Amino acid sequence: MTPSRLQDKYRSEVVAQLMKEFGYKSVMQAPALVKITVNMGMGEAVLNPKALENAVEELSRLTGQKPQITRAKKSIAAFKLREGMQIGVMATLRKQRMWHFLDRLISIALPRVRDFRGVPRRSFDGRGNYTLGVREQIIFPEISYDDIDQVRGMNITLHTTANTDEEGLRMLEMLGMPFRRN
Repeated sequence: MTPSRLQDKYRSEVVAQLMKEFGYKSVMQAPALVKITVNMGMGEAVLNPKALENAVEELSRLTGQKPQITRAKKSIAAFKLREGMQIGVMATLRKQRMWHFLDRLISIALPRVRDFRGVPRRSFDGRGNYTLGVREQIIFPEISYDDIDQVRGMNITLHTTANTDEEGLRMLEMLGMPFRRN
């Protein structure tokens, strides 16, 4: 795979700007994107195992790799859930796939969200990692509305090497993540 335009922007502009802003002495101190985790929780998979197959297909189309099926860690009787049951799918993207996915997310998928005003700034975890919830998988152009059986949401987590939320926020802003103006 060829380097993404977002990866080129990170290497040429963002690192230098972060070094200047935060006073880093080395390029290696600048925050970097390590991986992106895309997770689809499938509560309905308990009653409808076919839904899990469709989610695997959709997530593999979005990420370009086969997702991993997640299993329940504990039994919960109220949800008719047994330990070890398949309840979701997830994919961890690194290197080129990660950069291409982030580019598609920022430039194509998020602007397709109805009444989109930006993503919230408060979704950082205290260590510079950012989690974003998407309510519909159909905002991605790879998913055809006619081919889906049900609209599903997903969680997308951007894992960074930033030490603080401020550093992670600034890096993502420079990459073009559309944050809300609060």
